[in-house]
Order: sequence, then structure tokens, then C-alpha cells
Amino acid sequence: QVEKKQLEVAVEHMELIAGQKPVVTRVRKSEANFKIREGWPIGCKVTLRKQRMYDFLENYISIVCPKMRDFKGYSVKSFDKQGNFNIGVKEQIVFSEIRYDKIDKIRGLDIAITISANNAYEAYLLLSKMNMPFRDKLSKQEVK
Repeated sequence: QVEKKQLEVAVEHMELIAGQKPVVTRVRKSEANFKIREGWPIGCKVTLRKQRMYDFLENYISIVCPKMRDFKGYSVKSFDKQGNFNIGVKEQIVFSEIRYDKIDKIRGLDIAITISANNAYEAYLLLSKMNMPFRDKLSKQEVK
């Protein structure tokens, strides 16, 4: 079970990063192997829309990506068939909103960018126009 204090700190950090209060997620089904019970809090998530989403994305692309260690750009393989783009961040300290001296534990987060595109190529073009740093190019022929 996630300790209450750790979850409160994670929620606080997520709120600073996203600019709105996250929702605490709970376990849907008990799993003896992981020693978790149904209904226990396990993490947090936030959904950004409209201006907050664009502000977060602009901040992420222009400030956070350059601060990441050994960052050479994102792989185009992170797109799924519908054009959604998924990113994993290993440390929350790359976000300038988080104070380094207030960190109790390094936590990672997953970012899912859901794009209403017809395919991965259209989503790639949109993110490229927004200056998302990609390691390689995606051609229209590769998307099938």
C-alpha cells in the first residue's frame, strides 16, 4: 500500500506541475502477489484540456526537455496507431515548479498526449510544428 504521506507529496508535486489538483487513483481489483487490496489508493492522475494543456506542453517542450539528462530526442515509435504519443519521465525534478530541497523521493511520471488525428503521421506533424524534439523523422509510408 502506498503510504498516505508519500501519496500526499506526490499529489502536491503533480498539482504544481499540472496547475490543477489531480485525482487519486485506487486499486480496482485485489492482487495477492502485489499485496494490494481493492479500494486502496495507489497513485494520482490529472487530465489537462484547453489552455492549461497548451501551457503545460509549451513548458514541457521548451524548458523541461532541455533539462533532462542524456536527452537526444523522442523516438517516433512512441506513437500508437491512433496517433497518441506516450512519454515517460524518470524524475520529477526536471520540472522547474518542483523545489529540489523539498524532494523526499525521486518519482517518475507518464505523460499521454491524446491527439485527435487520423493516424500517427498526422500527430507527428502536429507535434513537430510545436517543436517537439524527435530523434528521427517519421515518413507517411512508415505509418500503416
